[in-house]
Amino acid sequence: TGWPCTHAARGGTKMNIEDIDVFIGIDVGKSEHWATALSRDGRKVFDKSLPNDEERLRALYKKLADHGNLLVVVDQPATIGALAVAVAQDMGITVGYLPGLSMRRIADLTPGSAKTDAKDAAVIAGAARSMPHTLRAISTSDEDAAALSMLTGFDLDLARQVNQTANRIRGLYTQIHPALERVLGPWLEHDAVLEVIAAWPTPADLKRAGKARIDARLKKHGCRRHAAWAGQIVSALEHQTVVVAGTDAAAVVLPHLARQLIALHAQRADVAAQVETLVEAHPLYQVLTSMPGIGVR
Repeated sequence: TGWPCTHAARGGTKMNIEDIDVFIGIDVGKSEHWATALSRDGRKVFDKSLPNDEERLRALYKKLADHGNLLVVVDQPATIGALAVAVAQDMGITVGYLPGLSMRRIADLTPGSAKTDAKDAAVIAGAARSMPHTLRAISTSDEDAAALSMLTGFDLDLARQVNQTANRIRGLYTQIHPALERVLGPWLEHDAVLEVIAAWPTPADLKRAGKARIDARLKKHGCRRHAAWAGQIVSALEHQTVVVAGTDAAAVVLPHLARQLIALHAQRADVAAQVETLVEAHPLYQVLTSMPGIGVR
C-alpha cells in the first residue's frame, strides 16, 4: 500500500532501505512508547506499547530481527527518545528519525482524524517503508547537537543559580554594611573575593584580619589587583561603626554562600570546557572562528 507523497525533510539525507526487511516506527513517550513494525510488503508484524526500558527495547529488537534487517525510526531522537536510539545503535541496527514537519504533513493526509500514539507510530513506520526521503539518518552531528543542548541547558541552570547566590550575598551585605556591599558586590564573579568572604564574612572579621592578610589571600587566589582591592575593602569598613542586627546570622550564612558560589563557578567552567571540546571537534570550527564577529577574540 503506497503512502501520500510529501516533500523531503529539509536538510535530510535520503536513507538507503534496499536491504531493510522490517521498518519499526516508534512514537516515543516519557515512560512508555508505541511501536509499530511493518514488513517490506506493508504487513504489521508488531503494534503495541512498550516501556521506555532497555531490557524491553532490546528484547523487541531481537525478536523482530528474526524477520531480517531492521530500521528503527523515532520521532524524537534526543531526550525521551534517546534510549530507544542508543539500544538500537548498540545492537548494530540502522536508526533514523522523522522530523516533526514531515510527520505532521503525512499524518494530515492519513485517514482518521484522531491523534493517537498508535497512529503516530504507524505514520512513522509507513514513512520509513515508503518514503525514505522524508527520514534523516542519526549521525555524529546529531549526537553532538544533543550533547550541546544538554550541556548548554545545564549551564543555563547554573547561571541562574550563580545570579541568585550572588544577589543573596549582596542582599546580606546591603543589610549589615552598605558601604562594604558597594565594594564587594561588583567583584563576586572573582573567586579570590569569595575566598575573602568565606574566611572573614563580617565587617568585624575583616577589621581583625587587616589589610595585609586580606591582600595576601586575594593574591594567593589569583587576584591581579590584590593590593588595590584590599585597600578599597579596608576603606569601606571605615564608613560604618555600628553593628546592625542580623550580623551574627550573616556570619553563619555568608561563608556557605561564598563556597556555594565558588563551586558554581567551577561547575560552569567544567561545562564550558566540555562545550569547547565538542565545538572544536566540528569540521568547520577553524572556518567559523576565523569569521569576523564569530571568532574568538
